[in-house]
This record gives sequence, C-alpha cells and structure tokens, in this order.
Amino acid sequence: MRESRYKEKKKTLQKITNEIKNCEICNRYKIGQLVPGEGKIDTKIIFLGEAPGLNESKTGHPFIGRSGKFLTKLLLSIGLKREEVFLTSPVKYYPGNRAPKNEEIRHGMIHTSKQIEIIDPKLIVMLGNVALKALFPNEKFKLSKIHGKIIKKEGRIYFPTFHPAAAMRFPKIRKLMEKDFKKLKKLVKRL
Repeated sequence: MRESRYKEKKKTLQKITNEIKNCEICNRYKIGQLVPGEGKIDTKIIFLGEAPGLNESKTGHPFIGRSGKFLTKLLLSIGLKREEVFLTSPVKYYPGNRAPKNEEIRHGMIHTSKQIEIIDPKLIVMLGNVALKALFPNEKFKLSKIHGKIIKKEGRIYFPTFHPAAAMRFPKIRKLMEKDFKKLKKLVKRL
C-alpha cells in the first residue's frame, strides 16, 4: 500500500515538473534552464528559497552555487542531507540579477503549491523574504522580526529564516541564520 502511494506521488510530482518545464510564462522569462526543484518525495521538510541563481539556471538543479554549499553545510549541522529534504523556490527560473517581482512570485506559486500539496510536508523552511511573501502574501511579516520563530497554519509548521545568499554577503545575517538553524535542529528532531 505504502509503495503504491509513493509511486503515485512520484508520478504526480513528475507531472508537475513537466508542467513547469512546458509552462509558457516560465519559459518566456527564463534565462538558462528552468529549476523545478528536487529531493525526497516523501520528506517531512521542504526548503523554499526565492528563485534560481545563474549557477542553478545552467544546470537545472537548486542551491548548487556558493549559497547552496552554505545551505548544505547548515543542513548537515542539523543532521540532514540534501537528499532527505525537498529543495525548491516559488519562482522556477532565473530572473536575472534581481529579486522576483510580485507577479512572478504569484505565478510561480501555482506550481509550488501543487508540489507542496503532493509532498505534504510537516515543515516548510522559508529561506528569505520572497519565500515568506510567497506563502503569506496577505501578511505584513518582516523577516528581520520573525526569523527563527515558528508559525503554525492549517496543520503545518512554517519556519522563516534568511536566504543563504544574504548570509554569504552579510556576516551579521550569517550569524543569525546559524542561530536559527540551531532552533531548527530541535524542531526537526520533534517531527
């Protein structure tokens, strides 16, 4: 029974990946390859970023550049491997060297919401303001105020923290993010 459910989830997630790769809007704005996301299908944890960077758009894989290496290090520090979680972003294409626009986030969440529904994680770690805005578009949350704090909504746990790219640029944010991951470690153990 469990194996057939897994196969069904995998098949449905692949359908969503194909939708993303064939999406007229995503393809219109992409630079390089689309990056649908990847990782464990039956995971309890999704890490949601902002949008793929240049390195990601070259390969089609999420979080592989400098900030991705930092994220991998943070994951290991809390006892997780990349293969044990699902990594994605609300925007599935590299928007150039800028933050995604609100309409890009809204469009990308059409795909991302489907991924979340299929994977059905217990915890979503929001990496940065774009992820926070994508999942809580009607809230006036400030990441600087709520990072490292648990948000519970509709039976799911949300954990906001900074984007690893910001941590790479600003030592103060790096320290805050590392502190947030210590809190996250305790949360992950309770899942």
